[in-house]
Amino acid sequence: MIIQGNIIDIESRTIFTGIIEVESGKIKSITKNNKSYSNYILPGFIDAHVHIESSMLMPTAFAQEAVKHGTIATISDPHEIANVLGIRGVEFYIENSKKTPFNIFFGVPSCVPATSFETAGAIINSDETKTLLENPDIWYLAEMMNFPGVIFNDEEVHKKIKHAHAANKPVDGHAPGLRGEQMQQYFNAGITTDHECFTYDEGKDKAKHGVKILIREGSAAKNYEALIPLIKEFPKQIMFCSDDKHPDDLLVGHINKLVARAVADGYDLFDVLHAACIAPIKHYKIPVGALQVGDIADFIIVSNLTDFDVEANYIKGELVAENGVSKIEIAETTLPNNFNCHAKNENDFVLNLNSQNIKVIEAHDGQLITTSLNGYSKSSAVFESDFENDFLQIAVINRYSNAQVANAIIKGFGLKKGAIASTVAHDSHNIICVGTNHNAMCKAVNALVENKGGISVYDETELDILALPIAGLISEHNAEYVAKKYSTLSAKAKQLGSQLQSPFMTLSFMALLVIPEIKLSDKGLFDGKKFEFISVS
Repeated sequence: MIIQGNIIDIESRTIFTGIIEVESGKIKSITKNNKSYSNYILPGFIDAHVHIESSMLMPTAFAQEAVKHGTIATISDPHEIANVLGIRGVEFYIENSKKTPFNIFFGVPSCVPATSFETAGAIINSDETKTLLENPDIWYLAEMMNFPGVIFNDEEVHKKIKHAHAANKPVDGHAPGLRGEQMQQYFNAGITTDHECFTYDEGKDKAKHGVKILIREGSAAKNYEALIPLIKEFPKQIMFCSDDKHPDDLLVGHINKLVARAVADGYDLFDVLHAACIAPIKHYKIPVGALQVGDIADFIIVSNLTDFDVEANYIKGELVAENGVSKIEIAETTLPNNFNCHAKNENDFVLNLNSQNIKVIEAHDGQLITTSLNGYSKSSAVFESDFENDFLQIAVINRYSNAQVANAIIKGFGLKKGAIASTVAHDSHNIICVGTNHNAMCKAVNALVENKGGISVYDETELDILALPIAGLISEHNAEYVAKKYSTLSAKAKQLGSQLQSPFMTLSFMALLVIPEIKLSDKGLFDGKKFEFISVS
């Protein structure tokens, strides 16, 4: 196979016209010429940190869509499905990923469960972590979210890190807001990346310490604006990632959008492409081509260096996408799950108060972090929605067994009626619901119990649901189907009054205890700074 065009050699920081000869899935030769071409050939884009489950798609369905945008590989943490199904979930995702030429490099989820303050569906201990790290299909130890465990020398946490080092595999980090001496302690344990920096100063401190900084633009969490200036000072330490990408956003674009944005903002083309194409290959030591003679024939052809519209995507020498049409098929799959709770009644959602002084979770659009607010309830007995102050009720329901519902108060969702609910609730993926009254919350939640997973909206008249029968997280359908249904539900949530850009993505992080300041688990209201339970009133 012969490919011709303007060839971008990122390593030598040059662009030249030439011919690429591909034979047996590898680049046999690259020959310069003096012809004129309008297209550009470059290494494909790599998502340096993603939870494929957040797209609500199987790996093959994710691949089918991602290749349209020039993505050739992902560094994937199967943390979500592992928290539901354990090792069985990791193996299930690996097996499905092998049914596509798309490169998916999985890590061992390091925090299953993420904390001891919530109920997950499984446990992956240090011995099981060691066994998984010996698997050639596992490339790294995924984000170590238990940063207190690292800093305060939790034996089990440090065993997992040591097993990764013994296997000569990198350890990903997750240290939101961590600075100073504690930051140094955390990364000195042998952790090498972070995708959770809030500010430029935080990112710079970590980069100066040798940490690889991942610039993240997902469906909920975004830190491009804060961190992109770091690419000028630390061009070899930057990578791009999406972390969590909902299906409607995946239809629009992937890492290509970050590349186009950075170039449009005036950042050096070769620095940007190094972050998007080369840095993950070097850091994770993955077998992906970088457009050099002898490399695997992984590359893309784009029409220009402005919007990076993808004309063709080749993986292992195989054409996998052309002009927006994917050639990847979705593999048939079984529907493994772990869902064992019964339907709830309205009384389960009654939130009794001890006083009118209340502790409120404040959600922020486009952020995983929350703020802890001191509020005032109209009643000192039972909480009722306060629309003027946007104080609504939030509930988390253990889906792995029958248990008491955990209720609390939240601000930021803006609902004026009805309720929304989801079994995509990081990290343990219990049922999470925000609503305006007990009846609406009960109906939205019970729809998920009946379907053993999904996302739902109840508007006081009609109930709509996207069923997610695989682990309560994933659909068996393609991206277009899931995105259309998801977009419909998102629009309905906004019709209830929510001003959030992505109401369900924000909802999914309100039980993520490892991100401060305040969250709700199935066991109660949780202070993410002190790492302890607190009272609502």
